[in-house]
Amino acid sequence: MAAPCYLGWDFSTQQLKVIAIDEQLRVVYEDNVHFDKDLPEFKTQGGVYIHSDRLTVTSPVLMWVKALDMILEKMKSSGFNFSQVRALSGAGQQHGSVYWKKGSIHILKNASSKLPLHQSLKACFSVSNSPIWMDSSTASQCSALEKAVGGAQHLASITGSRAYERFTGNQIAKIYSQNPEVYMQTELVPTGAPQKRISLVSSFAASLFLGAYAPIDYSDGSGMNLLQIWEKVWSVSCLNACAPGLEEKLGCPVPSHSVLGPISPYYSQRYGFSPDCKIVAFTGDNPASLAGMRLQEGDIAISLGTSDTLFLWIQEPTPALEGHILCNPVDSQTYMALLCFKNGSLMRERIRDDCASGSWDEFSKALSSTVAGNNGNLGFYFDVMEITPEAVGIHRFNRDNQKVSDFPKEVEIRALIEGQFMAKRIHAEKLGYKVKGKLEVQRESPDHLTPTSLFSLLGSVVQIFTICTFSLIYMLYCIAVPRTRILATGGASHNKKILQVLSDVFNAPVYTIDTANSACLGSAYRAIHGLVAEMNVSLADVVKLAPEPRLAVTPTTGAEELYRPLLKRYAALEQKVIYNPTSSCLAK
Repeated sequence: MAAPCYLGWDFSTQQLKVIAIDEQLRVVYEDNVHFDKDLPEFKTQGGVYIHSDRLTVTSPVLMWVKALDMILEKMKSSGFNFSQVRALSGAGQQHGSVYWKKGSIHILKNASSKLPLHQSLKACFSVSNSPIWMDSSTASQCSALEKAVGGAQHLASITGSRAYERFTGNQIAKIYSQNPEVYMQTELVPTGAPQKRISLVSSFAASLFLGAYAPIDYSDGSGMNLLQIWEKVWSVSCLNACAPGLEEKLGCPVPSHSVLGPISPYYSQRYGFSPDCKIVAFTGDNPASLAGMRLQEGDIAISLGTSDTLFLWIQEPTPALEGHILCNPVDSQTYMALLCFKNGSLMRERIRDDCASGSWDEFSKALSSTVAGNNGNLGFYFDVMEITPEAVGIHRFNRDNQKVSDFPKEVEIRALIEGQFMAKRIHAEKLGYKVKGKLEVQRESPDHLTPTSLFSLLGSVVQIFTICTFSLIYMLYCIAVPRTRILATGGASHNKKILQVLSDVFNAPVYTIDTANSACLGSAYRAIHGLVAEMNVSLADVVKLAPEPRLAVTPTTGAEELYRPLLKRYAALEQKVIYNPTSSCLAK
């Protein structure tokens, strides 16, 4: 009998990827279809169409379906044994939406296994080119939504985010206002039925495997400006502000670990999948990456790439005007926060070129030659309009908070790196994240427990111990909670000097992880988890066999005392450089 395996899919912007893992979490198969290269007939650039207004960005729905056909045929040709797949799950680029025509459910359910799926579904979509996360054409819809619910902060308090142009609710509102007949073509079924007609990319992809309309999961659904993230139901006020009859077109959202049902007979007949193969709810690519990076409570994942992205596991979030709060994809009782900083590696590379002759070695030496805290010199470095905060330009301040025109090269380098990481900590804490120090005591430990009180409690027995022994006993009572752990990935995570600054600013150890295809891998992990989640098995238990992150650096002694006042200064100065604090809608 073939060894069981699990599939993870990622319907991303530029390609479709798949990973198969065995029960020891080892990758046993992986492949991809690159949209531009492998499907040139769709004439996409970077997997998308950028329209003439330079604001509207879409992708052809049938391209995604044909890519699935292509990758499954590649797997079949390679001899992949589909019958061993026990479960599959997947991810889709967040915010993108797919619009099914009335009657499409019957075509999807009864697709002929003799035809590639894209041929059967070619007439099933009322919008042939789906709006995706890169779209920034819905400014008026964003303003209208915020106004309808009482302002940007109130919308964030309901849905986890203020109105963003790429978010699905605003995209639906645009389609309804500009093409109401197209909106009305999208299929309806009675409220409460386990089906829906407007899909996210993630639930659209799940629908292809399920042979029925798959529900939207809590985590990806919280990137729409439509879901009440606390109650995990659609917000009536947000739905009404976007389009009529929208709840019936969305269906009821479900927990992200939900088993949606068995795979469609189409796949058993065409590829040999077992009829018992289960489909676990698909989610967004960012939530799936949280699973792939195996974040746990208290962890921060920082991807240091073209844009810098923070993933945070949060128990008690406080939604703000920057960043996003999403339902946690692996624990429905907690949340994840997402912060995106547009000025990432390109900004670091520009300063490297200007101040270190294009050499990372010289850059690192300059960083080492300056003291932590940079003698009070602070800088803000935004070559392009930043998302968090909304600001642009280079702004330098000396220790007296006076704006200056330039810094010495080595000071410039440290100001850049310290500034980037201070911004990340400040905005993470605004969203409710709490950095945990070395000796924080668990909540169940009595607040009044001190060496003196413990001494009196133990009475005369304690008197036989030396002070050192007594201190050891006390420390055993002070059971430390897990410290904040930073998991770093991306290009800059290979530079230990940069990671040292990150560790010092957050006063936390930094670990490095290999997250190639993290959304895909996270989807495979979630496929396993979905089968056991209802038995209160956590994802952490499921992925115990996965490789552990590698400790890279630990914070320098005294870092917290040094950076705490600097963080306050940086936050105050940030308010001076914000470009336009009243603007609502920003592109990713």
